[in-house]
Amino acid sequence: MSKKDIEYIRSKKGFIIDMDGVLYHGNKLLPGVKEFVQWLKKDHKKYVFLTNSSERTPKELKEKLHRLGIQVDTSVFYTSALATAMFLASQKPRGSAFIIGEAGLINALYNVGYTMNNVDPDFVVMGETRTYSYEKLEQAVNLVLKGARLVGTNPDLTGPIENGIAPATKSLIAPIELSTNRNAYFVGKPNPLMMRNALKKIGCIREESIIIGDRMDTDIVAGIESEIDTCLVLSGITDREIMAGFAYQPRFVLNGVGDIVSSLREKK
Repeated sequence: MSKKDIEYIRSKKGFIIDMDGVLYHGNKLLPGVKEFVQWLKKDHKKYVFLTNSSERTPKELKEKLHRLGIQVDTSVFYTSALATAMFLASQKPRGSAFIIGEAGLINALYNVGYTMNNVDPDFVVMGETRTYSYEKLEQAVNLVLKGARLVGTNPDLTGPIENGIAPATKSLIAPIELSTNRNAYFVGKPNPLMMRNALKKIGCIREESIIIGDRMDTDIVAGIESEIDTCLVLSGITDREIMAGFAYQPRFVLNGVGDIVSSLREKK
């Protein structure tokens, strides 16, 4: 990566930053992240931490980063659960949903005026969950067949965990799609809805922003399809060999977000 490229990235006003694989792995902060966040604050950059995970609330995410030594406000987080709640509220204000998901998704829907309904909901909504069961699947299938619309918080098949990977929303929702012959609508990255909401949140236009992520199939394609500059970091699940297998490529490739501020440290 040339000095000119790093300067170009640093000149951006708005930063849309993925979390897992970019800021941390599980409960381990990645190298250079603390300095990168300090630089974002010091240079008065507009930034949002964007995650396709729907499990945690912004408060829980703030507390996680606090435990890892990063101090930020809850307002800098934007999750697929929040995006899903906004989408449902725009489709049917103050509707009802049958939810298979965790606190992040349940709270987001409550906060836009949605009620929980396991009899005749407007939507069946699936997010990441550790309370997945055959009974809930059976309920969801029959509610969709009765007319509830099927929505997934994100199209991720898997997500990283401490000791490997775990099935994510697209894997969990597949039995419902197959049983009902209905396709779910997915709200999270790479859906342009998620990217437009992120830009609105930071108050920036796409030309002055950049998305930084570790996944080609969500972060990078989301930026390309939304015409936002893209930066892939190799600190997550993608290496150069995996990257080369895609028809599209990121504009920039870094080892990690620490590369953006490493030359500033050297100047001191």
